[in-house]
Amino acid sequence: MLLSLTTGLLLGASLIIAIGAQNAWVLNQSLRGMHPWPVGITCMLIDVLLITVGVHFIGSIQHLAPALVPALTWLGIGLILWLASQSFWRALRPAKHGLATANAAEQGATYSIASSVSKVAALSLLNPHVYLDTVVLLGSVGSQQPSPLGFVLGASLASIGWFSALVLGGKALKPYLQQPKHWQMVDGVIGCILVLVAASLLPLAIG
Repeated sequence: MLLSLTTGLLLGASLIIAIGAQNAWVLNQSLRGMHPWPVGITCMLIDVLLITVGVHFIGSIQHLAPALVPALTWLGIGLILWLASQSFWRALRPAKHGLATANAAEQGATYSIASSVSKVAALSLLNPHVYLDTVVLLGSVGSQQPSPLGFVLGASLASIGWFSALVLGGKALKPYLQQPKHWQMVDGVIGCILVLVAASLLPLAIG
């Protein structure tokens, strides 16, 4: 079981830590103080669920995947570009939108936990890369391990550790983001990452 757990931990970390729309958005919410732990925990639960489903039901899922991937891809591209446009808008209008850390708590108060959680859930579940990484790739490897349960535990620990680090990292960076110009840079970078992720999905959408 230890070997399978280690394999799951290393492979899971290598896939989950790769910068993507989900990671960028969790860090964004953490930096702004918008319910970071509920958002991070939602990502953890989604990963754990998809990894578990992939390891135990990969055969059936691979049969259904061809019909699901194109629709999910276009939905994911649309959502990611919409979120990117919001980041760019905030980067261009810092004074109007109050991006300084001093106002982060007030900004967070305007969004309910349900709203924050639903956004990150949609961003996660409408991104086909999430399914390809967790369900297809991790599922295929995990189903062949001596201990599939150990593999699931290892990959799940990788997800829990990574999203916890994003939440705590955002909190640690807050003291350095007191000025609106720093928030402009953060929003600009996040917007660029989201656009790059959307562009990377186009080959999958076009088929």
